Amino acid sequence: MDRRLTPATDRVALAGWDLERPAVTDGAPMRIAAALTDLRRAPGGARDRQLLLGADVTVIEQRDGWAFIRAEADGYCGWVIAAALTAARPPVTHRVGAPASHVYPAPDFKQGERIGLSMGCRLSVLATEGRFARLEDGGYVPLAHLSDAPARDPATVAQSLLGTPYLWGGNSRGGIDCSGLVQAALHACAIACPGDSDLQCAAFPESPAIGRGDLLFWPGHVAMALDGRTMIHATAWTMSVVTEDIAAAIARIEAAGDGPFLGARRPALDGRIAFP
Repeated sequence: MDRRLTPATDRVALAGWDLERPAVTDGAPMRIAAALTDLRRAPGGARDRQLLLGADVTVIEQRDGWAFIRAEADGYCGWVIAAALTAARPPVTHRVGAPASHVYPAPDFKQGERIGLSMGCRLSVLATEGRFARLEDGGYVPLAHLSDAPARDPATVAQSLLGTPYLWGGNSRGGIDCSGLVQAALHACAIACPGDSDLQCAAFPESPAIGRGDLLFWPGHVAMALDGRTMIHATAWTMSVVTEDIAAAIARIEAAGDGPFLGARRPALDGRIAFP
């Protein structure tokens, strides 16, 4: 089985899976309490992806300050620092819909910010005070940066992240990779999407003709079409999120020896995730 989607360590497996492990657990529902945390393939190991504040997870095993979890939004499994988790799971009411935001100690933008937030962070809003939302933990976020309903167009969401630095395995405004950009855009529209480009390619049906919002694939890479001629992607070529002519990108990538164009696929609009 694909280790990224297998909810088990070498010692403990999640109940309901036909996996031979010394122990089985029902798992503990928890939530990411840090603004951003790496999801790693081993304790202290390489980053596979990242998880944002408010992401719901199931904890399968804890050891030596690390927790092996399954992310509920896409089923991706891996290790996170245990200190990034909380058992508190108040109702989530909003997501950060802007590319980035801040949490302030008071409803005043002149106050020093507590932490930075990225698009997709899930928040529990208790009340509004002026132009700010008051969070369950007492912090304040500008109302203009929040959404309580899905966006309508993934391509527009992706375009809002233009200029974001490229980061392998990144899922935030501070750094994002090709599959992270696609997932962020689709999740903002409440459309289910796996975390890595090969999983994304396998998840969606072929598109008969390239249109806005279609996903364009190469070995190890994915972009999103803005129309039949232009695409947006997070690329190590420029180390940023950029737009590029599709035909030029196909020629450039093939000339660089990075593999042939694998075609276009259309996200399934009936595959929904919970929002916010």
